[in-house]
Amino acid sequence: MRTYLVTGGAGFIGSNYIHYMFEKYGDEIKIINVDKLTYAGNLENLADLEGRSNYEFVKADICDKEAISKIFAENDIQRVVHFAAESHVDRSIKEPEVFINTNVLGTTVMLNCAKAAWEKEDGTFLDDHKFLHVSTDEVYGSLDNDPNAYFYETTPIDPHSPYSASKASSDLIVKAYVDTYHFPANITNCSNNYGPYQFPEKLIPLIINNALHGKTLPVYGDGKNVRDWLYVMDHAKAIDMVQEKGKLGERYNVGGHNEKQNIEIIHTILDTLLEYLPDSDPRKANVSYDLIKYVADRKGHDRRYAIAPDKIKEHLGWYPETMFKDGIKLTVKWYLENEEWMEHVTSGDYQKYYESMYSNR
Repeated sequence: MRTYLVTGGAGFIGSNYIHYMFEKYGDEIKIINVDKLTYAGNLENLADLEGRSNYEFVKADICDKEAISKIFAENDIQRVVHFAAESHVDRSIKEPEVFINTNVLGTTVMLNCAKAAWEKEDGTFLDDHKFLHVSTDEVYGSLDNDPNAYFYETTPIDPHSPYSASKASSDLIVKAYVDTYHFPANITNCSNNYGPYQFPEKLIPLIINNALHGKTLPVYGDGKNVRDWLYVMDHAKAIDMVQEKGKLGERYNVGGHNEKQNIEIIHTILDTLLEYLPDSDPRKANVSYDLIKYVADRKGHDRRYAIAPDKIKEHLGWYPETMFKDGIKLTVKWYLENEEWMEHVTSGDYQKYYESMYSNR
């Protein structure tokens, strides 16, 4: 049985990845989920896995070398999938030091612990042991509105926010371990993810939640900033394929071929909510285009991201299967059907789940 150590597995992308892996491999794998459980880490995302013999949750900070070393010492970890990160640009502008600590120093701790566990006396590494660092397209900076311009793996790194700078730094640290020690690692850089379990500070769940409650829908600047949108389960599949077939030391861009302006995203969400909500649902009366409010632009707001997943398609056979028009419907439907989850997240009550499930362990 192969054992995976997943950092940040209680977060949005991490929890979807864990679900994907168990759906695909079942009892052939074991997953150890390490998460600090900050505001964005929610064990309710994985409640259906409680009691499963090949799933284990460990509450720990990736910056805690002693705690991470203990996990490696007590388990035969063959795969590390490193999601854990501070990830919201607005928060990074206010508290950059938090992002540097988690994203840079935390990644270094993870690399050092894996290296210590996997390195043989001759300086080579155990066969079939791999470290995958999950990163973002934001490390590449910003594109203009040329529809033929894309981020490639060879695009120079040019981050503009403290968040993207911290992720670019962690990418370079991983690369340095590959170049210096021949450490068995890959880096993936993905576009904006969306789907179930996303914390409502991000655009899509924020707009869904605010619209249902008749609250203002804030739009930065003119709303024409462009992002490429990737359905989270497509991303989970890409990560698994890189783990299984990726060439060690390589970087792979993971994009959705779904470029949309922010204002277009908001219009689509409102249209979908109005389509799905029955007239008898009182929330339908709250949903209105009048809620849209343009606000001062974010500092250092990148104009356009567009990522080319040509390499991962050519080398590994991965491609984004979910078109945005389908993925957004799945996403809106999930939030409508999981109103209690959203209430817990927005009230902070989701932290009570950990206390009730793990306080006596």
